[in-house]
Amino acid sequence: MLRVEDIHLYYGASHALRGVGIEAHPGQITCVLGRNGVGKTSLLKAILGLQSIRSGSIRYEDKPIAGLPTHARAAMGIGYVPQGREIFPLLTVEENLKTGYSALPKSQRSLPDDIFELFPVLKQMMRRRGGDLSGGQQQQLAIARALVTRPRLLILDEPTEGIQPSIIKQIEQVLRHLATARQMALVLVEQYFEFARDLADRYAVMDRGEIVLAGTRDTMQEAQVRKHLTV
Repeated sequence: MLRVEDIHLYYGASHALRGVGIEAHPGQITCVLGRNGVGKTSLLKAILGLQSIRSGSIRYEDKPIAGLPTHARAAMGIGYVPQGREIFPLLTVEENLKTGYSALPKSQRSLPDDIFELFPVLKQMMRRRGGDLSGGQQQQLAIARALVTRPRLLILDEPTEGIQPSIIKQIEQVLRHLATARQMALVLVEQYFEFARDLADRYAVMDRGEIVLAGTRDTMQEAQVRKHLTV
């Protein structure tokens, strides 16, 4: 579904990504781990087209997309849940969900019923403003908004940040369902090791703009991974 190979990304003279490569496959979750400031979000921005790469290759469904604008990538089926959720606080839950229509043709502009099966609390809060929701409810809204776009590849940036444990468990179950039942490919950036370990089919650990460890869940050595997560 997604293949990133040997990408280099700069902010001015700062070399943020140094030959980074990852893969995401249908029905699997790829987790990218690392401390703050090691390049995880820069990697997501490169995949989404929010930041241009200097060199390397990004292919989605075997098509090169590195030269495409962000809205074109969204229309191809790439969904995004940003760090900090970034919902619209003055819009209602329903209005927030409908902002996902922008990536869809008019014939598909409806709210999928299964969103409310995944996140029942949103059904009860359709008229409430996004800013009145708790952090966990806002995170559920951010994921649901991305699902409105009918993505085949879903990218999430630290979905457990500032979320209570009960909601983290629910989000974990939803993400696994999306991978297994819908055969979506997921790329998840995370610092919370246990959450990533339990979800990851594949993992990559970043440090100073590079991938320093990578493999499958079966080959993951917890001590090595944790060494690159501690401050």
